[in-house]
Amino acid sequence: MTEPYDLITMGRIGVDIYPLDIGVPLARVETFGKFLGGSATNVAVAAARLGRRCAVISRTGRDPFGDYLHQALRDFGVDDRWVTPVDAYPTPVTFCEIFPPDDFPLYFYRRPKAPDLVIRPEELDQDAIRAARIFWITGTGLCEEPSRSATLAALEARAKAGVTVFDLDWRPMFWGGEGGASKDGGTSGVAAMAAARPYYEAALRHATVAVGNVDEAEVATGVRDPEACARALLDMGVELAVIKQGPKGVLAVHRDGRTAEVPPTPVEVVNGLGAGDSFGGSLCHGLLGGWELEPMMRYANAAGAIVASRLACSSAMPTAAEVDAFLAEW
Repeated sequence: MTEPYDLITMGRIGVDIYPLDIGVPLARVETFGKFLGGSATNVAVAAARLGRRCAVISRTGRDPFGDYLHQALRDFGVDDRWVTPVDAYPTPVTFCEIFPPDDFPLYFYRRPKAPDLVIRPEELDQDAIRAARIFWITGTGLCEEPSRSATLAALEARAKAGVTVFDLDWRPMFWGGEGGASKDGGTSGVAAMAAARPYYEAALRHATVAVGNVDEAEVATGVRDPEACARALLDMGVELAVIKQGPKGVLAVHRDGRTAEVPPTPVEVVNGLGAGDSFGGSLCHGLLGGWELEPMMRYANAAGAIVASRLACSSAMPTAAEVDAFLAEW
């Protein structure tokens, strides 16, 4: 390695199978598109589209879908050297339904086990992880072994060097639950949240930035008020807490007392599923540039809005010129 990566992400990768028919339930969809997917992977793609040098740590099946994901990563300019095959499990696929503006059910096919949950501690390139300007991990990586141990080992090796981002990324079905956090999901949702919290707390001790929506922040903190969530995350060890509030915009609170609360960027939504990943990649772009909180949040909001106005996730990630043009019109 001649120079450190701007961003290394670690976590989910898979194939998104999205309907090309909008507003139609899956049972009636006749045509689909195939796209690179997985939240950690999409964040790397988003940052690469903004000119950053990025790599992903993940695993696929040893199958044609795995071959496709490698090719897609290379096409997006994302280093795939740490995306390795697992013989025992197929590459995951994810289906969605698209009912704009705010209903996008997801159907994950990750059983009996997703290869990205078979990342092992001994396989990690700890030197590269330590050297990266930003290292990004997700809550999903903590849900099963050996990925859980690998994620925590990577964080310990990183030892808060540079910027370490914990994407709270709450997917209760990966923890044996349903629904969101306390607002729905019944007993299974509450139990899943309780199972996840100790591992979230462990990861937060090694992170410098936490980012997530209110449901995700509640898993980590036990509270739902956005400002209370942000303060609790700071108390748990991070320097910057970013709470996404959907139609209320985004709140960012820094340990040094700086805050920014930015309203959402209006857009006609086609598919909201990739907006958060675009936000994440743009957040990394701003952190790498040393931006102030408010312009960084406005930029990340705009990048997320652009993706929400498009069908796909990875291939919808905007370039810097597109974000600049969007902001100039807003």
